[in-house]
Amino acid sequence: MKIDRISGQVFTYPSRRNVDSAGHSHPGEIVQAKLVLLTITCDDGSAGHSFAPCEVIRPHVLDGFVRKVLIGRDPLHREALWHELEHWQRGSAGQLTDRALAAVDTALWDLAGRALGQPVYKLLGGYRDKVPAYGSTMCGDETPGGLATPDDYARFALQLVERGYRAIKLHTWMPPVSFAPDVDMDIRACAAVREAVGPDVPLMLDGYHSYSRTDALRIGRALQRLDFTWFEEMMNEQSMASYVWLASQLDIPILGPESLSGKHHSRADWIQAGASDILRAGVTGVGGISPAMKVAHMAEGFGMHCEVHGNGAANLAVCAAVANCRWYERGLLHPFLDYDEVPAYLRRLPDPMDTQGYVQLSQAPGLGEDIHFEHIEAHTVARF
Repeated sequence: MKIDRISGQVFTYPSRRNVDSAGHSHPGEIVQAKLVLLTITCDDGSAGHSFAPCEVIRPHVLDGFVRKVLIGRDPLHREALWHELEHWQRGSAGQLTDRALAAVDTALWDLAGRALGQPVYKLLGGYRDKVPAYGSTMCGDETPGGLATPDDYARFALQLVERGYRAIKLHTWMPPVSFAPDVDMDIRACAAVREAVGPDVPLMLDGYHSYSRTDALRIGRALQRLDFTWFEEMMNEQSMASYVWLASQLDIPILGPESLSGKHHSRADWIQAGASDILRAGVTGVGGISPAMKVAHMAEGFGMHCEVHGNGAANLAVCAAVANCRWYERGLLHPFLDYDEVPAYLRRLPDPMDTQGYVQLSQAPGLGEDIHFEHIEAHTVARF
């Protein structure tokens, strides 16, 4: 079995997720969004797929790097292929991003699962067949009845508990919201949610990403009084020293790094420095399923949990494959969006949640995504 074809297919689909000037998602009017379906095909017809934003997988990325490394190779040699692609990053002038690496690595894992007739989470280790989910809110907004006030967050939190979520993570207000960032508003929202859901629902906060040390400390101390489970990405993660300082001041666990580059290497530095109490790894952020597993196992070696950042089939597979990940992040959620509505390019959700708050793992081969190839084909706008 050898890889003989790699293709990108840009398609449109209707979405009510709009993106503001800072890149945060909010509900809005229906727009025609775009994605790329990346497909890696072998000479025996085996194929694997992954989805990526159009700015991540582009023609020059496939031509300049991915096809050069993968064509003619054994697709099951994922580790070798990943390392060779990572080596090309040094001279790619930023074109071959970690997100592009992740898309390729994810498609290779999907291919392996489909070819071997096994779900990817079992190939990764298969620790459990279901994962408890926490409801992860969208960032705050200024929409009446949305997530505009602390009381809005409290009402929505009650709805999430009624839906079955076993824990809740808040994303509070960030620019371009007119009053953001605001330490007092963050604390008020957290207090309102705690009062609404009571003492037994685990709560987390992912705050404004660029608070100062003193502002972050003030919020962290408030979260301790409110018995929050963790505090996440409240400062610029390029300043590891700031996280070391904050972790030494607080008892609430600090989770990170989330968006910092450097894959498993930078996360090893955070462990050594004592910059976080819970490690963070998302498949797209660290360069794929393969390095996400490295991060999780590295954390396990130090007696740390590793919480996986983001939703989707690839992240869910990692959550189900390791022992030291407590939750699956399901979202982003908002009162004016129905997360359980299946996107047009899939035939079913990759992460259906039951009324007890568990996401059951698909037993279908590969990542378990039931891709609606007919929709994608009918709405394709470019191929490369």
